[in-house]
Amino acid sequence: ERDELLIQRCSHCRTWQHPPLPICAKCRTETVAPQPVSGKGKVKTYTVNHQAWLPGLEAPFVIAAIELDEQAELYVYSNILAPADSVTSGMRVQVCFENHEDVWLPMFAPEEVSHAS
Repeated sequence: ERDELLIQRCSHCRTWQHPPLPICAKCRTETVAPQPVSGKGKVKTYTVNHQAWLPGLEAPFVIAAIELDEQAELYVYSNILAPADSVTSGMRVQVCFENHEDVWLPMFAPEEVSHAS
């Protein structure tokens, strides 16, 4: 709703973790809370789904493991909003949100490249 992707982070050792856990997986403290991230990363791996599992769901669509820029091996699993044949491993992406009633789903789209000089 606020156009922010929140990922859990430990305030003690500063490690990001997703999915959220009640304690930090690295230092085992309970000092974890959601914090905003850049929402930028790269496609680590992906699959193209050709089955429309629900009415109104358009196939094919891409499901990917996105490695966020904030930390190595910090993954969010989501859809890539791009033609299936244009997605590649290593592709730069950024978060965007899809609203369904009172739920905002994080999706990813190809990163907009700045052409500033």
